[in-house]
Amino acid sequence: MKKNNLKIVKIDRKKNLFNYEKKVLIKDLILDLKLGYFDFEKEKPQKVKFTVDVNYKDKKPSNDKDIKSIVNYAKIVRLIKKLVKNKHYNFLETLAEDVFDELFKDKRIDKISLQIEKLEIMKDCSSVGIQISKKRSHD
Repeated sequence: MKKNNLKIVKIDRKKNLFNYEKKVLIKDLILDLKLGYFDFEKEKPQKVKFTVDVNYKDKKPSNDKDIKSIVNYAKIVRLIKKLVKNKHYNFLETLAEDVFDELFKDKRIDKISLQIEKLEIMKDCSSVGIQISKKRSHD
């Protein structure tokens, strides 16, 4: 008969035994905004769709009583709305960079994937746009 070699390990609740990898998802945020390089794009608003994935790391579980313990999706939506309200962007890429700059102010955020699509600009397409991912460098 084999001898049981199991060892009992006591967990110290004050010590972090886990690292969390979390993701905030925002799908199909559609806004009417003036966006574009050409004069006709500057004259009237067009529908633009945003899809955002925000990856972040945390050493603690979320605290159900503290909204600061999470990366808040509502805050991300408000940030995007504020950016497009206060500035005209000629290119989707420059808008994306401003979104990245604002979101990376939260040091927990490790990677952002952002897709921005113009929904009404070309007759033959349901949308045209960009997809960019940006990851924090740990150098």
